[in-house]
Amino acid sequence: MHIHCLQHVSYEPAAGISTWAHARGHEFTVTRLFANEPLPELSTMDALVVMGGPMGVHDDALYPWMRGEKHVVAAALEAGKPVLGVCLGAQMIAHASGARVYRNRFQEIGWFPVEATDAGVEKMALPRSFDAFHWHGDTFQLPAGALQLARTGACENQMFAVSDRVLGIQFHLEVTPNEIAGMLAGSGDLPEGPYVQSAERMRDAAAACEASGRLLASVLDRWAKAGVE
Repeated sequence: MHIHCLQHVSYEPAAGISTWAHARGHEFTVTRLFANEPLPELSTMDALVVMGGPMGVHDDALYPWMRGEKHVVAAALEAGKPVLGVCLGAQMIAHASGARVYRNRFQEIGWFPVEATDAGVEKMALPRSFDAFHWHGDTFQLPAGALQLARTGACENQMFAVSDRVLGIQFHLEVTPNEIAGMLAGSGDLPEGPYVQSAERMRDAAAACEASGRLLASVLDRWAKAGVE
């Protein structure tokens, strides 16, 4: 399967997603939107991955490439291709599906527990509770017909599936310590809040990243299987 990735900033790469793709024998290519690389033709890919970033889905005026990106995401959904969105990418899927995307009450930055719903346990074999890395301030309504798969105390909608082929994940299972260091360096001073950890706590997370990577592979295996059936 040829999986194409849309990357918004240099410090939020696909990381563990690309590692999984290569290990499974998938072709994995990337458009670096921050470098003004041209958007791909939908016909060239079998599946689409949309990564995170500090911008929001309504920031078209600041990021002119976002209009074209929204068209690609909407077209991929319309064509029934497998689509995976991470953080901003999940918000892009929600937005393209007609759901509201808006500022969350809390910013959630760091390692915090995620609670899987019954659907998350049954559909994606998620543990009932697990720690995941978060870096977001926006949230979204669930798209029409979507299943809620996970939530946290700071943000109700953390993971959803619109169909077996369309998956939105607000948190970051793909990170390694390198990506966390990059996000800290690229994002400047941390805000204050009840769901914002210290930089030291975020960096000291090698074991947590390994556990996230194992869960990521399990989730992606199910997503990819639906894409070829």
